[in-house]
Amino acid sequence: MLNYLWFALAALFEIAGCYGFYLWLRLGKGPLWAVAGLLSLTCFALLLTRVEAAYAGRAYAAYGGIYIAASLGWLALVERSRPLWTDWLGVFICLAGATLVLFGPRFSS
Repeated sequence: MLNYLWFALAALFEIAGCYGFYLWLRLGKGPLWAVAGLLSLTCFALLLTRVEAAYAGRAYAAYGGIYIAASLGWLALVERSRPLWTDWLGVFICLAGATLVLFGPRFSS
């Protein structure tokens, strides 16, 4: 379960980092937003390495589902735009997939 904490923190820092660049390049905010974005993206990368998984690719694949959920949370809380019910259905499907990827049965060949 600790993996989900690392995923959630990583998603927060990744989204915040990318949003810093969005503010700078798309909304004309100052270049310090890009610096803040770089620092946030560095934290994201460090946090993602904390996930307990035998392979990095499996950890990154599972993280994708968490990222999607966090992105909709960001949409609602930071950008003040209400996600649709279909967005939440998609999140549920993605989280189920992320759990399967991370904790599903492993068969040896």
